[in-house]
Amino acid sequence: MEFALQDDSDEEKRPLPIVRDLQIPPVGLSGTLHVPRRAYALVVFAHGSGSSRFSPRNLAVAEALNRKGIATLLFDLLTVKEELDRANIFNIELMAQRLVDAVKVIDQDPELAELPLGLFGASTGAAAALVTAERLGERVGAIVSRGGRPDLASEVLGHVRAPTLLVVGGIDFGVIEFNEQAFAMLPEPKALEIVPGASHLFPEPGALETVMDHAARWFARYLRDKPAKPLKR
Repeated sequence: MEFALQDDSDEEKRPLPIVRDLQIPPVGLSGTLHVPRRAYALVVFAHGSGSSRFSPRNLAVAEALNRKGIATLLFDLLTVKEELDRANIFNIELMAQRLVDAVKVIDQDPELAELPLGLFGASTGAAAALVTAERLGERVGAIVSRGGRPDLASEVLGHVRAPTLLVVGGIDFGVIEFNEQAFAMLPEPKALEIVPGASHLFPEPGALETVMDHAARWFARYLRDKPAKPLKR
């Protein structure tokens, strides 16, 4: 893969946004990479509850981040066969390994590897993102969880060094408590944002937009102007 991410002083020579389909080994998971002009970071999405890279909520968040200058990678964490077994949506170890595989693909490209890396997790994907961050250490610069189950990564929470933002709906009862428990276990820097009146999928007017705003601000705070620390090849 070759990507031109650097801007030229001549406006007409600046690279256009890049949208490209990827296949992520070793099982050939499908993904979509979107690199806007002047991208300053890259965020990999980890969905949960059996959804795919076509999740309308994650697509909306990704598009909002693209507009802010953040590249995004959305991909299917499970194969079609694996999706038939609902137990796999709670297989945090499996999903975390898939995220690690995706980061390895990113780091095979010299220019993508130079972008600071963030993870955005939803539902059980949030736990997978946290396990991945613990595993990859300094390569992950920031994490955002949307309506996540970070409690499912309780064994590693105390070792996650990436700044972590947990966003949960104000009427997402049960999940709020899971997030509060996980928040207490996470090291600083961290933040917990409760969106008033929002339920688990944030369908209420303005709720998802609030998630987008929180996520964009968090990633900008911890990824903008920060050097990337690629995985050792």
